[in-house]
Amino acid sequence: MTQTNQKAFHEYQNPSLAVDLVVFGYHDNTLSVLLLNRKEEPFKDCWTLPGGFLQMDETFLDTCSRILRTKLGMDGVFVEQLYSFDALNRDPRGRVIAVGYYALINPAKFQVVAGSMANDVKWFNVRKLPAMGFDHKSIFQLALQRLQSKIQYDPVGFELLDELFTITELHELYECILHITIDRRNFRRKILDAAYVINTGMKREGLKNRHPELYRFNKQLKKHSFQISIPAE
Repeated sequence: MTQTNQKAFHEYQNPSLAVDLVVFGYHDNTLSVLLLNRKEEPFKDCWTLPGGFLQMDETFLDTCSRILRTKLGMDGVFVEQLYSFDALNRDPRGRVIAVGYYALINPAKFQVVAGSMANDVKWFNVRKLPAMGFDHKSIFQLALQRLQSKIQYDPVGFELLDELFTITELHELYECILHITIDRRNFRRKILDAAYVINTGMKREGLKNRHPELYRFNKQLKKHSFQISIPAE
């Protein structure tokens, strides 16, 4: 039996590895994504997702944390791996494989600060995006699809809300992310039947003629699987 000659490890060319982050935020009933305006080529003065190259002493999550800290001025953010992107021509500088992650934040909890490698950092409505460099539009679209799917069976959406919220505010979040109309009564019943939220016994003050009940996320749901189906009208 003939053996195929194998190269030694050091003889293989190694592509660069990068992490690109899709940072979602929710404010004023709008789902937005955070983009950077690049100072340098390639795609100088264009909008892109925040990203960075993996260092030899880092894991992917370490790289995510470094990007969030140095390019956006934030820490302690929910992140989850999305997908890998390996098109041969995705970066004009050379062979670069990107691992996509998405992050969910409540913009009210963070003051976003652009790092030294960006002209600007800005929130954009997910339905009104500018042209984007690299293949970042495709990465964003896949992240949005993942969020729309996951929010129906996993409580990730609560990362986007204040700690205390009303059922109406939660309902508005779901309608905004899914971009559909959801029957209010069915939504409320499904959420409460699933023990998705816990009534705090407090009420939202300062609203004219009404004081809706305040809820918080039931963190015990993280410990077991659950399914919640959201019916449209």
